[in-house]
Amino acid sequence: MLEKSFLNLDDTIASISTAWGEAGIAIVRLSGPQALDIAEKAFRGIKPLKDTPPRYMRNGFLLDERGAPIDEVLGVWFRAPKSYTGEDVVEIHCHGGLLVASKCLELLTAQGARLAEPGEFTQRAFLNGRIDLTQAEAVLGVIRAKSDEALLSAARTLRGELSARVNGIYDSLLNISATLEANLDFPEEDIPYLSQDDLFQSLKAIALNLQDVIYRCKVGKALRDGIKVAIVGRPNVGKSSIFNALLEETRAIVTPIPGTTRDIIEGSIVHRGIPIIFMDTAGLRATDDLVETIGVSMAQKALREADLRLWIIDGSEQLTKEEIDMAMELKNHSHIVAINKADIPQVISLEDVKQMLPESEIMVLSSYDKEAIGELKERIVKKLFKDSAINEGFNATARQIETLKSVLSCVENSISSLASGEPQDLVASNLLEARYYIDRLLGRNFDEDLIHLIFSQFCVGK
Repeated sequence: MLEKSFLNLDDTIASISTAWGEAGIAIVRLSGPQALDIAEKAFRGIKPLKDTPPRYMRNGFLLDERGAPIDEVLGVWFRAPKSYTGEDVVEIHCHGGLLVASKCLELLTAQGARLAEPGEFTQRAFLNGRIDLTQAEAVLGVIRAKSDEALLSAARTLRGELSARVNGIYDSLLNISATLEANLDFPEEDIPYLSQDDLFQSLKAIALNLQDVIYRCKVGKALRDGIKVAIVGRPNVGKSSIFNALLEETRAIVTPIPGTTRDIIEGSIVHRGIPIIFMDTAGLRATDDLVETIGVSMAQKALREADLRLWIIDGSEQLTKEEIDMAMELKNHSHIVAINKADIPQVISLEDVKQMLPESEIMVLSSYDKEAIGELKERIVKKLFKDSAINEGFNATARQIETLKSVLSCVENSISSLASGEPQDLVASNLLEARYYIDRLLGRNFDEDLIHLIFSQFCVGK
């Protein structure tokens, strides 16, 4: 459970909001009902901050406990509700030394401010109605973005585009629910009747809308968190060489000795805005070597859990029984097949593999061919994302995606109930549950454990 202070909006909180270390400027931020009064005790300018218009910088000095100046600073304040938190906010911009920022924070807490918890400034913005919960979580997406595309995805959610789509779905569900409930409770009244066909078509449209939102959220999550690609295959087919080529650096040891790779080695790149985490795994084979057996077990786990499997085949050798078995297993997983060692005579053709895996994407390459490796990166991205999807993603967390899936499940249950001729009150019950999940997604219905889980991931000062 949260400590009481984490949800206490009567406190005035303070924190260093810039990164720790030496820099040109450090910003110490105050938020709460006593922000101005506390700041005035540590700041001295030509005029007091309270006599300075909001959003105007005032030059002055930071005063120690004895009233002696210890730094020349800038002070600025923001009047509630037009501030980041929706409360009165004061910022003191001091020089970015390790000591002076800490001393400024110490002086403010000595005057009655409380040290902020991680994410408490953004949490107050949410509790004060400045932003909803999806926008609050998007702040963390902006901070952690690793590419321009991830940053734009987070900005879309922060601007409220995801909220607008979800609120539109909520309103549609509410309108349907209101008509259903009225028809059920007041059948004798002259209320517009919603036919089974109209209801079915409306719910189908909502389901399609939800599927699109969920897909765009998955794209946004991938832009932020990355996708995992397991490089699998039997020993000595060139997995580590492909791994090194994809990373454009030597990370894995490459030798002609089968079983060289025994542990999972990870390396990441950003391609077309998407972080891709490649996992070089141990060769899949039966072995009596204890250490290699552990490595093979880890490789099988990576194969099951990865977002995509890159199956490497040695094109210069015939397929083994184990590889044929592997082909059958891969049918149930998203994958790409790479026939490696195209720089030497081949005994396996693309058509040979196509006979085993007619629906699979297959390419022939060599780890030495930079153009082919570039094409492989493109195919990995296109395998998981539509061409336009990268520019349309919503920054989303696993929690948000699972909640949206719950909404979709409720709508699909309503459609199934209609199709099987079940009473409309069951449909109404499913739609009520769907609206509950949307309220939870947007933060209109929450508990302290949920708030703690979300905002504890933030840094102190944000």
